[in-house]
This record gives sequence, structure tokens and C-alpha cells, in this order.
Amino acid sequence: MTENRAIIIGAGPAGPTATIELRRRSGIKPIVIAAAAVRLALLVVSLARTGTSGLITPDTSSYLEPGRNLLLHGRFVADGAPDLLRTPGYPLFFAITSLGGMATTALANVILSVFSVVLVWRLARTVFGDDRTALLAAWIFAFEPTSVANSVSLASDTLFLALFLLSMERLAEFLRRHCLRALAMAGLWLAAATLVRPVTYYLPVALAAGLFLVLVRVPDGLRWKALAVLLISVLPWIAAWQLRNWVETGYRGFSSITEVNLYFANAALVTARVDHRSFVDVRREFGYPDGKNYSEQAYLYEPYLAQHPEQAQWGQGQRLAFMHSAASRIIRAHYGTYLRVSFIALFKTMFSPGTGSFDHLLHPENSNHLDSLIAYAGPAEGALALAKAYPWIAAEKAAFVSVSLGLYLLALRGAFRGGMHSACLWLLLGTSVYFLAVTGIAAGPSGSARYRLPVMPIVCILAAAGVRRTRKIEQ
Repeated sequence: MTENRAIIIGAGPAGPTATIELRRRSGIKPIVIAAAAVRLALLVVSLARTGTSGLITPDTSSYLEPGRNLLLHGRFVADGAPDLLRTPGYPLFFAITSLGGMATTALANVILSVFSVVLVWRLARTVFGDDRTALLAAWIFAFEPTSVANSVSLASDTLFLALFLLSMERLAEFLRRHCLRALAMAGLWLAAATLVRPVTYYLPVALAAGLFLVLVRVPDGLRWKALAVLLISVLPWIAAWQLRNWVETGYRGFSSITEVNLYFANAALVTARVDHRSFVDVRREFGYPDGKNYSEQAYLYEPYLAQHPEQAQWGQGQRLAFMHSAASRIIRAHYGTYLRVSFIALFKTMFSPGTGSFDHLLHPENSNHLDSLIAYAGPAEGALALAKAYPWIAAEKAAFVSVSLGLYLLALRGAFRGGMHSACLWLLLGTSVYFLAVTGIAAGPSGSARYRLPVMPIVCILAAAGVRRTRKIEQ
């Protein structure tokens, strides 16, 4: 029966192509089922053990209020003021999906995470033109710990990753076939991703510079057309939100999370290191609210105004401008310390186990203490404290770190498989460097495995190429 079906499909002019596509789709199906099974199992066990509280992150509440106000009242506000901390993408998604309850939003996140596995398969196939490498990349990403752990959390990561991978796949398609329509779609998906998480705010400019270099030898003016199409499809959407911020509050930036992290995280930690004081104490002196309240009210009103009473009559934009300039002065005065802090944050992001969701699920009674042990310690100090307090949990985390290290080593091998002349390969490597640079500069003192989530699909794709290359050599 299967042979007859293949013969019938292959009978027409497009038969061989249809047969190949059928095989490709049948190859991805078991991967999708496996990815869905492991993520749904994590969600079900989490709901059974901790209810929806195990799904909530420190950021969750800051998405919900402005999103519901936007959905119900048409205004993106929190605590009675225009919200500048968040961009509207995930809050609106959260507001819509949470109408069925928090568990519904978590299920939607799981679906997006499984969809990202399919996108990894499509991106790898476009980059390397090899079905087996693409399927292997999807298998790896289906079980990649960072992706699985973040799939059930009520945060913006899964939606952002799906939109980012959609953009990357279209960009790779453009580099292969020079189709401007694919490039326009890549720009639109990238704009949508930026409205979910501002981390890609500068990426369009970096991609435009990369396209300019890649297309330097392409005739017929494609280089200039490509630059125009990419920038026109991205920048107006970003500019529209930035204009909204300026009109409503006088703030000229895209998201105040930039100033918040710069002032309360980076500048506070630099001050703490220079003065040999506790980071928590210094941050409190800067006006950071006690507890995990991430609302606009907490950052720009109380207890911030208790430390800066002269700003009581200032607007939001003025206060954020002060935070930016004050933090910049501190960092410039101690730039060496800032670089060391940034390097530690980058190291933690790349090599931390990423088991936060698993800790809250498997060890809920210890999860808060685990966070306090390793949050602001150096890598060596945090690992030593954890090993002394919870040796079995330390062993679990060491296993996750070993998996990450193995993927990184295979990815290095796979990076050479496509050849240094491959524009698609440079797309993967260049975007990885972008995310790592942004993480090192803006991630704050603690670092987090979730910040490496956009890099892990690329690592999995290159690792799959590295495995295929190893097998080819052995054969």
C-alpha cells in the first residue's frame, strides 16, 4: 500500500518532489510527538505537584496587568501609568490565552515550544541542505534542557523563540535563493519578536550590515534592494512603539528594561564590588524595591522616590534619563570592574545548568534557598556552596552542564562543516555572537540560562552537523 501511494504521487511531473516532501514530513512527526510528550509531561507533573504557582516566574505579573489593560481598555498601562518596562507582544498574548486560566497559557507556551522544534528542522534543512542533519538537529532540540525547562514557564521566552526562528528560517531562505519576499517576511517576524522581547532591538542593523557584505558581489543591485526591504519591514514597527513611549511619557527609548538593568543591576553591582559591600544592600540604597515586584510603579515610584525625593515632580522619561546617565557615569569610572562583571554574567549564562523549572518542580522546598545560594556568587563560589548544601542536586546540575558542554564541542566541529564561504553559516554564527554580546552587557549580575535560549537552536543545528561530520569521517 505504501509503495502504491509513492508510485501514484511520483507519477506526475512533480512526483519525485512530492515523494521527497512526504518522506521529510513523515520523518519529523515522531520528533514532534516526542517533543510534545516530554513538555506535556513536565506541565502535567508541575500542575499536579505545585499547581500554577510552579509555572509563575518573577516576570509573570509584569506581563499580565498591561496586557489585560491593552486587551480590555485599549491602553498599555500598569499601576495607572503608561507601562514602559514591557513591550506589547507577550503581554497581549498572555492576556488572551489566560482568559482560560494560567494553565491554558502554559499549554500555549508548550505548543509554541514544540513548533520551535519544527522550525529548527526547517532552518537546519535550509542551511545545510541535508535531511538527516535537519532531523538530527530537531531530535537534539526536542530534548535540549533549556528549551524543555522554559517551555512551561509563564514568560515571554517561548513566543520570542518561535518568532525569532521564523525570521531566521526566512533569512536563510533568502540567502539561498535571493527571494526578496522571503526577506520581507523575515523582517516582519523579526519586528514581531522585538515587540515580544527587546533583546533583538539592534539586530536589524547588524543583519543589514551582514547582508551588505554578503551581497557585495551579487549583480543587479540586489544588495541595495535587500537592505531596503529588510529595514522597511522591521524599523517602522519598532519606531511606532518608540514614538508611543515618547508621546505618552517623554521617554525616548524602546523599553525601560534597559535603564532598569543598567542602573539597578550593572551599576549597583559595580558599586558593590568597588566598595566591597553587599550587592543587595547597594541595590536597596539605589531604590530597588524589596521583594520580586517588577511593576513600573515599583521601579519609578516607591521606594525609588524615598532615595530621590527631588524627582517627585519628574515624569517617567526624566527619571529614566537620570537612571541611564547615573549608571553610565558609574560604569565609565570603573570600566574594568564592569567588564569583569559582564564576563561573569556571560559565563553563567552559557554554563549555568538551566534547571530552574526542574528545581521548582522536583525540589520545591529547596528552590528558594537554591536561588539565594548561587544568584550573585561567582561561578566557583556558587558551585562550591551548592555542592556542600545539596550534593545530589549539585550532581544533577553537573549532568546538565555536561550535556551543554557536549553540545558546544559538537557545535564547534559542525561550524566547519558548511565551510567558511557559506552565508547561511555566518548567519547562524553572527546571530549567536550578537546574543552573547547583549547578554554580557545587559544581563545583569546573576546571568541566567534562559538568556541563552535563542542561541541553543543554533547550537543544536551545528551540533547535528558535527555529529554527521564525525560519522562521515568514521565511515
